[in-house]
Amino acid sequence: MSRPDPPKTLADWQALADAVTPGLEARAFIDDTFVEAVSGETFETLNPATGERLARVASCDAADAELAVGHARATFDGGAWSRLAPGRRKKVLLRLADLMEANKHELALLDTLDMGKPVGSSLGDMAGAIGCIRYQAECIDKLYGEVAPTGEETLALVLREPLGVVASIVPWNFPLMMTAWKIAPALAAGNSVILKPSEKSPLSALRLAQLAREAGLPRGVFQVLPGFGHTVGKALALSMQVDCLAFTGSTGVGKQLMQYAGQSNLKRLYLECGGKSPNLVFADCRDLDRVARHAAEAIFHNQGEVCIAGSRLLVENSIREAFVEKVLAAAETMQPGDPLDPESFMGAIVDEAQYRRILDYIRRGVEEGARLRTGGQALEGKGLFIPPTVFDGVTPAMAIGREEVFGPVLSVFGFDSEEEAIALANDSDFGLAAGLWSQDIDRIMRVTRRLASGQVFVNNWAGGDQTMPFGGVKQSGNGRDKSHHSLEEYSDLKSVWMSLAT
Repeated sequence: MSRPDPPKTLADWQALADAVTPGLEARAFIDDTFVEAVSGETFETLNPATGERLARVASCDAADAELAVGHARATFDGGAWSRLAPGRRKKVLLRLADLMEANKHELALLDTLDMGKPVGSSLGDMAGAIGCIRYQAECIDKLYGEVAPTGEETLALVLREPLGVVASIVPWNFPLMMTAWKIAPALAAGNSVILKPSEKSPLSALRLAQLAREAGLPRGVFQVLPGFGHTVGKALALSMQVDCLAFTGSTGVGKQLMQYAGQSNLKRLYLECGGKSPNLVFADCRDLDRVARHAAEAIFHNQGEVCIAGSRLLVENSIREAFVEKVLAAAETMQPGDPLDPESFMGAIVDEAQYRRILDYIRRGVEEGARLRTGGQALEGKGLFIPPTVFDGVTPAMAIGREEVFGPVLSVFGFDSEEEAIALANDSDFGLAAGLWSQDIDRIMRVTRRLASGQVFVNNWAGGDQTMPFGGVKQSGNGRDKSHHSLEEYSDLKSVWMSLAT
């Protein structure tokens, strides 16, 4: 049976949406079976571009968590996955990646319908998610243990073993890509994984569960519990049978999860939290038009709902006014539109609460004396749309200059010297990412080393592939997604000391 041609136009995507939405799977996935929540409770997931209901989703709580954890533990202890030969685990995960590739348009559509991002962006996310699964699968049989240097009468081995049961709590802004970043290394290492997707974007995770079952993951190895953080998320974090918790989301929730880990079994905890990323532009840049477009994309991509969004633009004062004009011109080409239109650069804000939060920050920016250069008003009509918004003359004391807005709001600062730029960049509770634009290699090396950030992008923004670890410092968390470093996080080291004397 031949597959239909992939969608290319707005009409094509709308037709696919009409075909897919009536049969959406919205139940929890526990022990290889789709089931209603134990309580029977559900919640609505809405399309933020239209306000229409997509599905009523199972709302899991502590009872569901207990069931899933029990199955995960039994499967792990039984060894069907945890003790499976690395090459065989790799084969299953590569099969999962192939199935995701074959269904990438449907998966992209689900993320677009669920959280409002443009479908072109969602397709890019699918490439990242599939690439992550394949990368981690290929790493499985390429990370070795160690033989320690000892005398002739002993042999000391350092072995890598899976942790056990891993609970992954992922955000709504990049639903399936963040899911892949979390589950791929955990599964590759041999763990049993329980995924809690955000209640704002659960649909692609439930479709992924279907594909994981088809790929051949054993029962209980991968389970999906939709629901809220204060119910099922809290239950997983407090469970004495969960060995590791991996979380991407706000710093406030990350702090709460640290408390839960301590209150329970001192489980290993990996956090990738908030950001207020500085983007430094020095006057020696050659192509300011190109840099300005990248600076605009760094904040307005995905409606600014990005943990590493370049929300603080630091520009050398000698070029600041001219450069800001170029950023404003670039922003005009990035207006929000129908998320199903492949030509739309921005889509809708994920939900009413986030929409109101962003508008409140814009109001505070005006009240605190920042200069509003463009945007600032929600678009009229149906849907939750906010255009690119730029404030100039921002100071570190202003809320829009210090706090994570998580929306399409850019704060522009000026500086006169390298030292001032570094001080401004580092004057933040966060340290997830930073950008640096300059042609001076000496300056690049000096400034890069002094920026308090887990990642620094030089003459680009958000560059890098699966080979580069992703994560932050300070209140941006301690986790490292992507690369073989993330696979190592989900393994324990066991020391074996053998006496060879007879």
